[in-house]
Amino acid sequence: MSEEVRKDFSFQSFIGADLADADFEGANLRRAIFDGANLEGANLSNADMRNASFVGANLMKAALDGADMRQARFKKAKLSLSNMQDAKLEGADMRGIRGRYAVWRRADWWNARMDETLSKALKKKWPRSENE
Repeated sequence: MSEEVRKDFSFQSFIGADLADADFEGANLRRAIFDGANLEGANLSNADMRNASFVGANLMKAALDGADMRQARFKKAKLSLSNMQDAKLEGADMRGIRGRYAVWRRADWWNARMDETLSKALKKKWPRSENE
């Protein structure tokens, strides 16, 4: 199989799966369900995660660089120490997440729904004016 073929896991369910250190780089994860899954250290760089569900998932130390996370659900997910550089977050539900110590460089976090305490912390560390 050539390198050009994209991994397609769209519309699949991975509820509670142990996917630590999994490689989903550039994968199509649209509308996939990862609720309660362990994705610690996983590579999700440049993945299409639109409308996917990661409710309560462990995404600590995950690589999410350039990922399209628009309209995805991350309620109460663990995103600490993850890297979300250049991620698209418009409409993503990030209420209750732990992600203060993640890298949010050039990610449009202000377009996501999140708790006020997290948005205040991000305003200080990753201001919108420097992040666009």
